[in-house]
Amino acid sequence: MPDPTDTLADVHAERDDDGRWTLTFVRLLRHAPDQVWAALTDPEQLGRWAPFEADRDLATLGTATLTMVDGDTRVDLDARVTRAEPPALLEYSWGDDVLRWELEPVGSGTRLTLHHRVDDETMPPRAAAGWHLCLDVAERLLDGDDVEPIRGQEAMAHGWQELHDQYAERL
Repeated sequence: MPDPTDTLADVHAERDDDGRWTLTFVRLLRHAPDQVWAALTDPEQLGRWAPFEADRDLATLGTATLTMVDGDTRVDLDARVTRAEPPALLEYSWGDDVLRWELEPVGSGTRLTLHHRVDDETMPPRAAAGWHLCLDVAERLLDGDDVEPIRGQEAMAHGWQELHDQYAERL
């Protein structure tokens, strides 16, 4: 896999009036919005690149379970899809976090904007590094490459710390 620190996403973080933080993470992907939408919502595709597995398709509103995976450790977190407007907007809770994925066509690709709302002010650079690696895997899968997900502690062997440090500087 190429060096993940070569191309950082456009990021910023803001604190809201409730004291929560929102990481905004923008990345251009080589694939059309409908392909990216499927990767974000289809549980089979999602489980191959995301930090969690979903118990159902996320393209419909309602409750779900997202299971965090870190090696042999699995933690179920309640989720609720609150917006699903294919192939442009997906929003759901993930435990106490809220993720809002916006997809905009750009040429033959997609401008993906993720707004990840968290409680802890130390989370934005950590989340940015994690999503960076996850989306590297997602894009390779969409290219047709057979690659494994990078999740949990395994991310350390794939440049997570360097990514974290670089994103922390930007945020």
